[in-house]
Amino acid sequence: MPKFMDSHDDLKLPAQAWASLAESTRAGATDEFGVRQIEAYHNQDGQVYCLVDAPDAEAVRKHHTALGVACGEVHPVESLL
Repeated sequence: MPKFMDSHDDLKLPAQAWASLAESTRAGATDEFGVRQIEAYHNQDGQVYCLVDAPDAEAVRKHHTALGVACGEVHPVESLL
């Protein structure tokens, strides 16, 4: 499955939302668009980078729209490992 990285510039989520995201990520949950969260990197300023498995970039955008989260650019990425 292709991997994609997207970003969010001002996404300040409460600790419980991050805990829920971490739980679903550990469980390997895949949504109705075929998107599976691999990792999310975030800081207190609200900068967030999401690494996901997805069929295509459009699925990543639909995934975020369904969550009510604005999505920045979506980039296909490859891993070194």
